[in-house]
Amino acid sequence: MNTEFDQPLTFGQRLADRVADFGGSWRFIIFFFVTLMVWVAINSTLIVLHPFDPYPFIFLNLMLSCIAAIQAPVIMMSQNRQEERDRLRAEYDYRVNLKAELEVRQMHEKKMDHLLLYQWQRLLEIQQIQTELMQEVLGEASQSARGPTSSV
Repeated sequence: MNTEFDQPLTFGQRLADRVADFGGSWRFIIFFFVTLMVWVAINSTLIVLHPFDPYPFIFLNLMLSCIAAIQAPVIMMSQNRQEERDRLRAEYDYRVNLKAELEVRQMHEKKMDHLLLYQWQRLLEIQQIQTELMQEVLGEASQSARGPTSSV
């Protein structure tokens, strides 16, 4: 399955996967948090000397919005590729499960055929024993109907 899906990726697909991997990691969260703290610290301490982004941090908000606007579709592209892979994996799982079910059914049928054959053989043995018993009973009944035999 992986050989079917792992065809050469385009530059955009590789980039989307890398951005999604980095954007969904603790490294990104820590890096982003540190960057925000540095930004706020620099613009708060340089307030006396003319900061480039004063207190409401409008430029920072613009940058965060731009990052979110670019990161979201890139992550969605990566998720779409993962969804295609998952869909392919589900199809292969279905095929494997179907094959296993058919093999189990076939084994079950063979076992049932074997059990039926054994039961038929046992039934024939019982029938043979019953026939022999009936012949013995009929033999004794015919002897008693003739009467006692006398020995001279």
